[in-house]
Amino acid sequence: MSAQPQYITDSNGHKLSVILPMADYLELLEDLEDLATIAERKDEDTIPLEDVLKELNL
Repeated sequence: MSAQPQYITDSNGHKLSVILPMADYLELLEDLEDLATIAERKDEDTIPLEDVLKELNL
């Protein structure tokens, strides 16, 4: 990530919001999508690498 985030605070200094560079925000969204996909697929069966390589004739 690039620049440091900036915070919007209330009169007591409690952080209410954050301002991020757009590139950092988009990277976070992509990471969240990846994590959601991993969570959705966690119970799927796996295929051993050897079987995949055999199927691909490698």
